[in-house]
Amino acid sequence: MSSAASAMRVKVVGLMFGLSVMSYFDRTILAIATPGLMKEFALSEIQMGLVSSAFLFSYAILMTPGGWVSDLFGPRRVLTGMALGSGLFTALMAWAGRPGLGALMGIVPGFVLIRLGLGVCTAPLYPACGRTIANWMEPGARARAQGIVNAGAGLGGAVSPVLFTWMIARYGWRASFVLSGLATVALGLLWLHFVRDRPPGTAPAIEPLDRPASLPWRTLLTDRNLVLLTIGYFAVDYFEYIFFYWIFYYLSEIRGLGAQQSAWGTTVLFLAWLVMTPAGGWVSDRMVARYGRKWGLRMVGATGLALAAVLLFAGTHAAATPAVLTMLSLALGFASCADVTFWTATIEISGEDVGAACGILNTGGNVGGFFAPIVTAWIASRAGWSWGLYFGALVALVGMVSALLVDSTRVISRSHARQKA
Repeated sequence: MSSAASAMRVKVVGLMFGLSVMSYFDRTILAIATPGLMKEFALSEIQMGLVSSAFLFSYAILMTPGGWVSDLFGPRRVLTGMALGSGLFTALMAWAGRPGLGALMGIVPGFVLIRLGLGVCTAPLYPACGRTIANWMEPGARARAQGIVNAGAGLGGAVSPVLFTWMIARYGWRASFVLSGLATVALGLLWLHFVRDRPPGTAPAIEPLDRPASLPWRTLLTDRNLVLLTIGYFAVDYFEYIFFYWIFYYLSEIRGLGAQQSAWGTTVLFLAWLVMTPAGGWVSDRMVARYGRKWGLRMVGATGLALAAVLLFAGTHAAATPAVLTMLSLALGFASCADVTFWTATIEISGEDVGAACGILNTGGNVGGFFAPIVTAWIASRAGWSWGLYFGALVALVGMVSALLVDSTRVISRSHARQKA
């Protein structure tokens, strides 16, 4: 591979990393603005919860269609539209209340509508990145690329509390949302300018716009390996979303660390995710090179989830704060290592329909993410927080079993699907 081609691949992965960072920044900054919004517009916790969940609703529903669109039109167009649309709806949060949409249709409906729009625009992000990785990266480098892209979510989640709090204090919440949206739009324009669907000098077997519109949905949805990957990724996201939604509360209220210590502890966990996700990709590629695609990805995925489950269980029993933070950080970190293998295996098995398959995978993951905060709180209210976390560890073990059963050497074929039909 020439140095120019290598440099371009680095640029492509770097821009996807940036899109991942900004996506998590844009979707999480509402939580930072929430206390001020609740006071300004006299919103209840239930009303604010409805506003917050609106994003995940449209995001999860449109994940699979978003992946199909990236296969049909190519990831360059789709990720450009994703960034421009996400930036627009992030900026429009400034006019979701009063004055703005709230004056026309009510405060809560105004905010819900904007958050639904943000979810619609953001949905194709990771499936389209999966399509880009399949197009641009050699098989032996795909896990590393996926790890870097996924790590962007960790960085976005880690910096948003500190940076957006500073922005609100300096510029106010409305201008801060606008500035965040403009940054996302600027990144989308960079993507449009620098990136093409495939490396120069290569061409797909079927051009995106010439791809047959009739996708073998039945074949994809019933493929044994894609079903196993989706079940496993349900477990991965369930495990990770416990940390996203409840870890600050667990540290501050259950462990009694206080707000400041809990904030730093939460940041440490996200930093572990940031570091260990690309490390998991690097290890996965090394294991694939040594043991083959099937067992290389199996070992990293299953081992990561097994260690995550054990460390979460041990972390609930630790007494000293440093030990608790260390074990919980490693638990999230090892889960993120496994996370990479599910995406990489999906890219490897999905043939011509990488975007659609990645959309199915991520839909399953977000369903797990949707249930995680609800089920964890329900168990905790009846049996205590330790049992809520124990159940999360059990779900991770289900994901481990799923990872061990996946054969990522078996590629889904459109021609085979047509022959069967």
